[in-house]
Amino acid sequence: MLFVFRSGLDLAPYKTLRYTLSQLKPSLEFYLTVAQLADRQSMETSTLYDTGDEKTTTRYLVLGERNAPRLLEASFTLDPYVKLFSPYRKEFLDRLRETAQQTGGQRLDTQGAEDKEPFQSLQQFARGQTAQLGYCGTKNDVIALDAYQKASASGFTNKVWQAELHHRLGVSWEATGNLEKAKSELLESLAKRPNSPEVINNLGIVFGKLGDRRNALASFEKAVSLRPNYAIARFNMAEAIEENNPKRAITEYETYMALVEGLPDEADRSALALKRVKELKH
Repeated sequence: MLFVFRSGLDLAPYKTLRYTLSQLKPSLEFYLTVAQLADRQSMETSTLYDTGDEKTTTRYLVLGERNAPRLLEASFTLDPYVKLFSPYRKEFLDRLRETAQQTGGQRLDTQGAEDKEPFQSLQQFARGQTAQLGYCGTKNDVIALDAYQKASASGFTNKVWQAELHHRLGVSWEATGNLEKAKSELLESLAKRPNSPEVINNLGIVFGKLGDRRNALASFEKAVSLRPNYAIARFNMAEAIEENNPKRAITEYETYMALVEGLPDEADRSALALKRVKELKH
């Protein structure tokens, strides 16, 4: 949801909102000239405030000083889509600019690496994340794969974005059953960003499903060496070694359980780890 006030909404009558803003730390401060404000200077300080919960972000774009703020824009969005609302993106700024009949104001060019990425690519990438991570309820790997493929078609210019897109494609291909394509995408991701623990761990999962136990174990070990508190990689490593090295597997399972203690999302896997430890000890 996006609410735009091109002339600036005077927040004097909105006591609760003013109090909320007073409790938030600015996430970004910059100069912006897009509103038609006859009683103000042509360029003013703008401040971006963010708040929200685990999956959503509420954002306020405020013009002017703290003692006389005007609300220029408010949005409520799922977290993967937040980057589409960058105050430096042309697609976003065009919603705030004056119409052709209005005068005044300056155009603000886009700036920043992410802001230069194709809007369609970011949009489809966000759609993929939303489906892959279940932001709207049930996870949907088919929709995620479609979205990431469309993001790939329009492309990214930044290597970090390219690497993460290959990573997400790899995870989607693995989830939909095409292990060879999953392996290819994950290796491509690592070619662009070699030391990503998440990518290496997911590549290990693919190796394991392909029956390549040696490379699977090597991947999990490398992921843990790069991030010693990487709980899921430790669980995966324990699974990979429990047949040939049960003593070490017990240690890895116990380390995993200690790392995820109290995390509701890991309750099922933690219960499985506990069961495996008891079986291995006997």
